[in-house]
Amino acid sequence: MPPGKQKGYGADSIVVLEGLEPVRRRPAMYIGTTSQYGVNHCLNEIIDNAIDEALSGYCKNIQVTIRKNGYLTVFDDGRGIPVDKIPKYKTSALEIVMTKLHAGGKFQIGAYKISGGLHGVGASVVNALSSHFIIEVKQNGQIYRQEYKRGTPLYPVKKVEKSLLNFDFKRGTAVSFIPDTEIFKETININYSTLKKQIKERAYLIKNVYFGIFSEADQEKTGYFFDGGIISLIRDLNRGKRPLHSSIYIHKQINDKEIEVAIQYNDSINEIVHSFVNVINTHEGGAHLTGFRSALTKSVNNYARKTLSGKDISDGLTGDDVKEGLTAIVYVKMPATNLQFEGQTKTKLGNSEVQTIVQQAVSEYLDTYFEENPKVARDILAKIFLAQKARLAAKAAKDAVMRKGALEGAALPGKLADCQEKDPAKSELFLVEGNSAGGTAKNGRDRRFQAILPLRGKILNTERAYLDRILSFKELKELVIALGMGIGENIDYRKLRYHKIVIMTDADVDGEHIRTLILTFFFRHLQDIINRGHMYIAQPPLFKIQSGKIIKYAYSEDEKNKFVNLLKSDSHEPTIQRYKGLGEMNPDQLWETTMNPENRILKQVNIQDAQETDFVFSMLMGEQVPPRKKFITTHARLANLDI
Repeated sequence: MPPGKQKGYGADSIVVLEGLEPVRRRPAMYIGTTSQYGVNHCLNEIIDNAIDEALSGYCKNIQVTIRKNGYLTVFDDGRGIPVDKIPKYKTSALEIVMTKLHAGGKFQIGAYKISGGLHGVGASVVNALSSHFIIEVKQNGQIYRQEYKRGTPLYPVKKVEKSLLNFDFKRGTAVSFIPDTEIFKETININYSTLKKQIKERAYLIKNVYFGIFSEADQEKTGYFFDGGIISLIRDLNRGKRPLHSSIYIHKQINDKEIEVAIQYNDSINEIVHSFVNVINTHEGGAHLTGFRSALTKSVNNYARKTLSGKDISDGLTGDDVKEGLTAIVYVKMPATNLQFEGQTKTKLGNSEVQTIVQQAVSEYLDTYFEENPKVARDILAKIFLAQKARLAAKAAKDAVMRKGALEGAALPGKLADCQEKDPAKSELFLVEGNSAGGTAKNGRDRRFQAILPLRGKILNTERAYLDRILSFKELKELVIALGMGIGENIDYRKLRYHKIVIMTDADVDGEHIRTLILTFFFRHLQDIINRGHMYIAQPPLFKIQSGKIIKYAYSEDEKNKFVNLLKSDSHEPTIQRYKGLGEMNPDQLWETTMNPENRILKQVNIQDAQETDFVFSMLMGEQVPPRKKFITTHARLANLDI
């Protein structure tokens, strides 16, 4: 059959999707996913519209309300979306914006100098994916309203006497919508903790704008207002650390681009650098971050050569030397029409010209700042030279180990009881506290796919440990060898030998301390294992309840009480054994309760908020005592101690 003459396929087979139909047919193309993340994304699209007004200087208050009935509501006191008719369409501008893709002020050059929205589809997409959508606009003392069902207007935009949404700002826009269960089949609830983090981040970037969040279900109110902008963010990021100097703040307008940079060194050995374009968190960095790093390294080297001419600095300081203890924010604001991103995620800035202007702005400012603030410059330089010394020592230690071939897997640790499985995706490594529990685990495991590595006592606190010290610590060196992926700059994730790494410690204070030390090591030095979802914590039972031949294992006090009452009701008087260590169980019991995939409980370790996680590890494991003391006294009553 000739081409074009296939049965049933002709011009009448071509379907043109009108209006918002494409969004409902392929929602993931517009919001990424229809999971809970997609619900959060919809809410953020509406919030970003309000933020665009704030970035342009027209909005000072943004309120988000999570209602009991599932509606998500956003108020702002901006200019309000225009409601007059567009002559070309003979329809209200408000309706056009709400029902047409790629319609809005962001596409008109000059209407919005800066825009925070990622996609430019915003409200119309959210409207299409909502079973009910209400929008109200206040302008010149008048209230206008329109409602929609799955993107279709229920009536034309009309003037009303009273707000349906209790919109009490004098002007602005109010939006309330409920995500459509036909689209979001898993849940229409948002992730509240994620929302708070996202809004807090935006509040730092848009100083002097108030962001309020209210959850009707639990009556929780949260408000964010920062008059210091990114300097306030630097202060928050350095909680629990000892800053070496006040924040260095750089602000420069270059044509249509605005550059903001904040820098502060602290006494830790870790780096925290965040980059943003408008209010978009560029997680993957890009041109602006590259420009900043180049400028910082160059300025530090220039100052070192001027002031330390008598010392041997011929090799210069590298970007790695300059990183240690650095906390920095690189924030670029530029016209949305000029933005270029790399990849679909839109989290890496691709504008090459931005690299040049950021590099020039930072270099010029730092060169002058170091000359005018010699004490700060010397303190920073001392920190960097110490980092260089440690880096070279760590490199020498690592090279010595590498020459022996140990980290390449040539000789696995003798106490590692490896598994027979060679496929990492099917292999599990249990990190077990002590030789006694290690012996029990070795005898109780399924050796086909489960490996056991006993760790003797409390391992090194690696919160402030350099690589040379880590590799000189026997237990950690053997752990790195067992994992097979290396450490430091030579990490190769493809060589990871186990895709389930399970921390299995005693259910007591010492066990929790050891677990924290292990997690500190992975968070600071092998974080990719956590990020890729390979880190787990085993949950051994706390109690064994026995009545005659009936045995129950309880993993909590409530579960213990439930089993005790159950067995008592059968006229038995059960005996209760409190497990204080894994070694108290025989191999069969440990297998059945803690290691058997059919019965066990594993808690996956993930990083929901990297900023907060960094603070917690710095506070709990760092050298600064006051923040840790405050944490302990604040939470002492919540502790469940088994003394």
